[in-house]
Parts: sequence; C-alpha cells; structure tokens
Amino acid sequence: MSEKKSASSIFRKLGPGLITGASDDDPSGIATYSQAGARFGISLLWTALITYPLMFALQEMCARIGIINCNGLAGVLRTYYPRILGYLLLILVVPAIVINIAADLAGMAAVAHLLFPFISPLMYSFIFALAIVFFLIFFSYNQVTVVLKYCCLSLICYLIVPFLVEQNWKENIFATFTPTIKWNKEWISMLVAILGTTISPYLFYWQASMSCEHINHNDNSIHKEIKEMRLDVNIGMFLSNLVMYFVILTTGTVLFGQGSSEIKTVEDAAEALKPLAGEFAYIIFSIGILGLGFLSIPILAGCIGYIFSETFNWKKGLDKKLFEAKSFYIVIILSVLLGVLLNVFGIDPIKSLIVTAIIYGMITPFVIMIILHICNSKKIMGNHVNSLLMNILGIICMIITSLAAIALIITLFV
Repeated sequence: MSEKKSASSIFRKLGPGLITGASDDDPSGIATYSQAGARFGISLLWTALITYPLMFALQEMCARIGIINCNGLAGVLRTYYPRILGYLLLILVVPAIVINIAADLAGMAAVAHLLFPFISPLMYSFIFALAIVFFLIFFSYNQVTVVLKYCCLSLICYLIVPFLVEQNWKENIFATFTPTIKWNKEWISMLVAILGTTISPYLFYWQASMSCEHINHNDNSIHKEIKEMRLDVNIGMFLSNLVMYFVILTTGTVLFGQGSSEIKTVEDAAEALKPLAGEFAYIIFSIGILGLGFLSIPILAGCIGYIFSETFNWKKGLDKKLFEAKSFYIVIILSVLLGVLLNVFGIDPIKSLIVTAIIYGMITPFVIMIILHICNSKKIMGNHVNSLLMNILGIICMIITSLAAIALIITLFV
C-alpha cells in the first residue's frame, strides 16, 4: 500500500518535465526513429545514451530559467536582451513548429484512417484540430496538465511492442553500449535527424513557460520547486529516450532486412509491422501514435502562443479565459489552423519536416548558447546559476549540435 502511495505521490509531483519529455516523442519523432531502425537496424541504439544527459541538462536549465524569473524563455530575452534577438528567433522557430503541427496531424489522421477507414484522413485532421483547440481554450491550466500527464501513458505502448516479438537481447545490449559509426551520407543524415528530433528549440521554450506556470500554481519555495523540477525533468527525459530506444529496437529487429527500409511515415511503420509482428503489435503501435499526437500538438500550439505573448508582452496563460488573453488564444488557433491548411493544400508534411530539421539544426546551437549565457548570468539567475557539470553538458551539446548542423549542410550539397 505504501509503495502505491509513493508511486502516486511521485506521479502527482510530475508535470512540465514529464509532459515535455513525452511530447518529444510526437508522431513525427516516432517516424524518424522508425526510419532509423528500418534502415540501419539496431546500429543507432547507442544514440539514446548520448541524448539523455544532454536533454536533461538543457531542459533543467530552461526549467530553472522559468522558475527563477517567473517568465518563459522569450520573456527573459525581451527583458534582458536586444528585442531584435527575440524577434529573430520567433521568425526562425515558429514556422518550423507550424510544420511540425501539420506533420503530426497528418500522422494521426493517417493512423486513425488505418484503424477506422470509414472516415477520410483529411476529415480526421479537422476533427483532431477542433478537439485540440477546444481543449486548450476551455480547459484550465490544471485540467490541461492532468489530461496531458495521462496522455503520457501512451508511451507505455512503445515499451510493450518490443516484447511482442522475439529479441536477441545479447546483441541488442552490445549495440547499445558499442557505438557504430558509418561515414556515408545516409547514415550521417539519420544521425542528424535523431539529434534534431530529440533536441529541438520548441522544447526549450515550452519547458521554461510551463515551469513558470507551474510555480504560479503551488506554494513551494524556490529551493523545493527546483528540487522537484529536477526529478520531474529527469524522469521526463529518461522516458523520452527510453521510447526512442524501444522504437528503434522494434523497427530495427522487425523491419530491418525485411524489405521495409523505405519507411517514411508513422503509418508506413505501423502497416509494415502488421504482417511481421502481428495484429496486436500493429494496434498498440497505432494507439501510441494517436495518444502522443493528442499530447504533442497542444504543446506545439501552446508553445507558439507563449512565444508570441512573451515576445510582445501580451497577456498569456492557460488559466486565462478567451476574452482575457485574446491574442494568446488567437495565435494558438491560427497555428493549428495553419497546420490543417498545409495538409488541405497537399503540402507534403514529411518533406516539410526536412526543412524543419534544417531550421532546427541551424538555430539549435545558437539557442543553446543563449541559454548558457542566461544560466551563467547572476543578474538574471541570482544564486541559481549553472554548476560546472551543467556548463560542461551544455557546451558538449552545443558542440555536437553544431557539428550536426555542419554535417547536415555537407550532406545537402555533397
């Protein structure tokens, strides 16, 4: 009984970190991991060990920024840095997030159509978009976070699927702890795609804004809030990377070498799994896509709302009524609508994601540099500046993402 109470108590304390980590495994992210496994087998399993500590360090910094300043990342930039910097990042980040929304809506709609083919994918896109907009406008902050936390349970689907097929665990463990590096365009492009999917600028903005909202809804001291935040972020990033690991493992052991290397979308992955891993694995995989879509799209749209509101000093917050924060909610509605329209006009969201990856790849090192500067400024962070370990992890992440950006440019033109 005490163990159940303890688990329940921990779950109640989890919030922005868990939700942010789970949202990183959105349908477009699952598509990327599925491609990695289908094309290269289990040779990229080791990347989960590399991205986990780097993700934790960056999301912890962003959460700390939100807690200490009671403001999101865009708000801190507006307060302490030249306005042009905030405007520039807004122009670069927001279009990529809109494309991400379109890709996730398309993935959810396609999978829903596979499960229930009597409704067209485009109609599913409209239905999902309306449901998400209604949810964000008419639910309070606490209600939104509770629903999103339970959507995180969708991650369990991907922790189950690998055990539904026969695995060579000795080989899997070896691939996990023995990095395989291939110096060719296709492999480098996939590595860059994994990094771009796991370490994305929108996660930085969302984490800071939600941590600010979270501290406004409880009576914790700063010290206690930071302590609980670290546990929250740690668990969120661990689960995010665990799902990435298991998706690569599933597709790497089931699809690789079976003529299924041309996986481009989540529905491709689901359909390819069906004859090879069985009906149950196919259904579980598909349900996971729908659950994570309902988790990630509200976060992507909400993130755009917070970025605009903090940049232009508008009223914001999921606890605000529509008439109290009109601009905040109008931006959210428009971002989801634009995502739907991209699908209506036949713009290929998968090809568009390549553009998104390029944008993310180019600006992520720059955003990390700014986060490091903020977290080492006593003027902004007071006594809660970065430790040596956080700086080391942040710098490593900046170097890796910079090299990935250079590699991405090379693969595009060579």
